[in-house]
Amino acid sequence: MSKALLEVERRVLRLLHGHKTRTRLPEIHAHFLRHGLDQLNQVLAHFVSVCGSLHKMAYANRIFCLTHNPNIIFFNSMIKGYSLCGPFEQSLHLFSLLRSRGIRPDEYTFAPLLKACSGICDCKLGQCVHAEVIRIGFERFGSIRIGIVELYVSCERMEDARMVFDEMSYRDVVVWNLMIRGFCKMGDVDMGLCLFRKMSERSVVSWNSMISCLAKSGWDREALELFCEMRDQGFELDEVTVVIVLPVCARLGAVEVGQWIHSYSGSRGLLRDAISVGNSLVDFYCKCGNLEVARSLFNEMPCKNVVSWNAMISGLALNGEGEVGVKLFEEMINKGMSPNDATFVGVLACCAHAGLVEKGRELFASMSEKHQIQPKLEHYGCMVDLLGRSGLVREAHGLIRNMPMKPNAALWGALLGACRTHGDVEVAELSVKELINIEPWNSGNYVLLSNIYADEGRWDEVAMVRVLMKEKCVKKAPGQSVIE
Repeated sequence: MSKALLEVERRVLRLLHGHKTRTRLPEIHAHFLRHGLDQLNQVLAHFVSVCGSLHKMAYANRIFCLTHNPNIIFFNSMIKGYSLCGPFEQSLHLFSLLRSRGIRPDEYTFAPLLKACSGICDCKLGQCVHAEVIRIGFERFGSIRIGIVELYVSCERMEDARMVFDEMSYRDVVVWNLMIRGFCKMGDVDMGLCLFRKMSERSVVSWNSMISCLAKSGWDREALELFCEMRDQGFELDEVTVVIVLPVCARLGAVEVGQWIHSYSGSRGLLRDAISVGNSLVDFYCKCGNLEVARSLFNEMPCKNVVSWNAMISGLALNGEGEVGVKLFEEMINKGMSPNDATFVGVLACCAHAGLVEKGRELFASMSEKHQIQPKLEHYGCMVDLLGRSGLVREAHGLIRNMPMKPNAALWGALLGACRTHGDVEVAELSVKELINIEPWNSGNYVLLSNIYADEGRWDEVAMVRVLMKEKCVKKAPGQSVIE
């Protein structure tokens, strides 16, 4: 290659890895076409790698199809690109094409190929790739072993993952994190925590993963204790840490810890730079009943998304400020923000708490008519709650009966609560019978039906319920009390 072409190649590579690449891909492509570099595998491989990082694999594929003799470096770049942004099946198709052309894969081929298998959770295909790795003798490479562990973790084959993990002479923090997440995902939180304790070196990602696993498994106290341990060991919180821990603080009522996180986020610029941190703090203060601080934070946010508005509207509903929540929803619409289904759960809850029946009906109708959002079970639940609280039990019953989806126990339970409050025995009886059909094992439903009949003096029906419980082997749960 001449000096002039070498200089053009260097210039193309500099352009490809510059900060304006996203908007200049066609320009860079034209540049190396003009200088006859369109069949140079090294340049093409770099171009494809950048396309993959920008999720522009359709563009990369057009270039690949026009290349006469792609080599292993070019194939690897294509396989990796599809393994990052999909469709994952394309990585496997390219591997088959590579083999059909007699090109020998190298150590850089298999890690992205295994990642693609993980992406589609195809364990059988992944095992075939694993077998090929062993046949060629590439299992000693760390990145490939990590890929094999990730494959088995993704496919929930933790015994296989553990076998590969135990055979690794060197385990970096990435593979430890994979194993911990895998065991926690399978519900074995104890094993996940045991592995976490065995780690000689941890990253912020390790702490975040373990705290998140504990929180998702309902181990809130342990999650908060681990967070405090992380903080005491001098690890810096990132955006993910804050978003994971604040809901835990809200559920446990750990206001002081949440306030410390607020102060920390402000001092480290997280509150300014990460919109999710502001959203989480608004949600935290709303759930702790401090609407004043929540509203102040919300108003001061430099940028708001739909999650920000949802958090504030739902928070107002939670704290009995329904009318204020509806006004905030209207302000959101006036500012041109498009609501989503979670927005309507919040604003309909506002209507329910404020007794705004007509407004609730109007908003419920607008979901499909104005915003092209089809109501889900949660929205019907809000409407049943709204109508039930206002004594419109028959209308709520009609709404449930005419739903396009099957009502669940929560909906019938909400209707039953309204019936008992407003004394509608007929609809209450229908509600309990539906609950018994949905939850035949729940003794509480039979007791409710028995109580309804007893209140009406219908003793034959009370006896019939007891016979029914006996036939279905349902026993009344004993009463319990607790002092914490």
